[in-house]
Amino acid sequence: MTSTGPMELPGYAHVYSGKVRDLYAPLDDAGSPRDDRVLLVASDRISAFDYILSTPIPDKGAVLTQLSLWWFEQLESLLPNHVVSTDVPDAVSGRAVLVERLDMVPVECVARAYLTGGGLAEYEATGTVSGLQLPPGLVDGSQFAEPLFTPSTKAPFGEHDQPMPYADVVAEVGAERAGQLRELTVRILERGHEIAASRGILIADTKVEFGVRPDGQLVLADEVLTPDSSRFWPAADWAPGKRQASYDKQFVRDWLTSAESGWDRASGEEPPALPDAVVEQTRAKYVEAYEALTGRAFG
Repeated sequence: MTSTGPMELPGYAHVYSGKVRDLYAPLDDAGSPRDDRVLLVASDRISAFDYILSTPIPDKGAVLTQLSLWWFEQLESLLPNHVVSTDVPDAVSGRAVLVERLDMVPVECVARAYLTGGGLAEYEATGTVSGLQLPPGLVDGSQFAEPLFTPSTKAPFGEHDQPMPYADVVAEVGAERAGQLRELTVRILERGHEIAASRGILIADTKVEFGVRPDGQLVLADEVLTPDSSRFWPAADWAPGKRQASYDKQFVRDWLTSAESGWDRASGEEPPALPDAVVEQTRAKYVEAYEALTGRAFG
């Protein structure tokens, strides 16, 4: 079943909806929302260019959830994660997890192993990425000598995240916490890349969400190393100096910016519905990434 929006779930109260996920608070015996747990439900919604599109991608929510659970297991030696249970209501089975309610860190923690996307655009304009000076002559797909921590602000939906120099992260969360965020974000990318490369996939970059427990412990939260939070490239096709093939929503971006869509990104109008072929290709890429990484058949 394709899921596009929040629903009524007996025993839970809907508290928030983001671009992709819907959050519900479990109800206690008195019928009041609990403040220590959240049901995190991944929908099949897809966003592009800061718009939530009207056309869902079937099974996308399940792929994101199942792949995140697999990665949480692979990363347990680095830090704890927020998962409490996968015992969830049947209506959201396979695409939801019960998690700890945390104080989320107000920084987009990004690590990059290759230059591309927003990092490439900033580099071409300024020679830097998040305040880090880079050598001249880099191109789309250039590999860094070692992964870079390139944080950004957490902008409200509809606005763009802005590159965030490390000094600003220190000012936001303190020097000790900033150091933890930088080290763990890079180590997550390094560990993920090590695993993925053995399966023929390069992880170009990734965005990581962290939360803090009441005792101050840093916890891995939200999703991790999925096609929504990361760029996955087929290793066999990687070649610097061109746009790389990818396991993500590039089919969607390409179609929206093509003449076929008839949509002008600068118009301020909502994007049109996606054609069936783009939906099918995008779903196939998400499933292909899941199966290649985990070695498991999806479904």
